[in-house]
Amino acid sequence: MAKEKNKEQIEIKKDLLEQIERNSTMGKYYIDLINDYMDFWTTKNLLINDINERGVTCKYQNSETQWGYKKNDSVDQLLKVNQQMIKLLSALGIKPSQGGELNDDDEEM
Repeated sequence: MAKEKNKEQIEIKKDLLEQIERNSTMGKYYIDLINDYMDFWTTKNLLINDINERGVTCKYQNSETQWGYKKNDSVDQLLKVNQQMIKLLSALGIKPSQGGELNDDDEEM
């Protein structure tokens, strides 16, 4: 699975680089922002893995007889990381394509 994520990470970075080139926003500053985005991408996936493993709540134990459940902090952190990723895309001038993958027949529905 690590190879799949590594391949996906390489493809995402390549796509982002191609998009800023098409937007004529190439430069070290923008490449650095893409590297920051990819770091956030890695963090996002680690947070998702933690949520998948431990759930949205985690058991805690303060003593032999005192325990309970608390929220998994990864949930809040995931939301914050996603917000930063969106802000980086905005700073790069990258927006979702308006055309999407719909053809003319799909638009009539």
